[in-house]
Amino acid sequence: MDIRPGDVLTMKKNHPCGGNKMFVIRSGMDFRLRCMKCAREFMVARNKIEKSIRNVKHADEG
Repeated sequence: MDIRPGDVLTMKKNHPCGGNKMFVIRSGMDFRLRCMKCAREFMVARNKIEKSIRNVKHADEG
């Protein structure tokens, strides 16, 4: 999966705050994501997050 910093991920499950859109800060073996509703940042392993992505909006798509 081609996910780069600046992309916005729509997740299958909601964050505890109720939001399901995450902003990618860092990608690699694990992702650093920021919830776009509550602005909390967290790290998640790549294999765990790739299963729960519904949609990817790339930063260069506008």
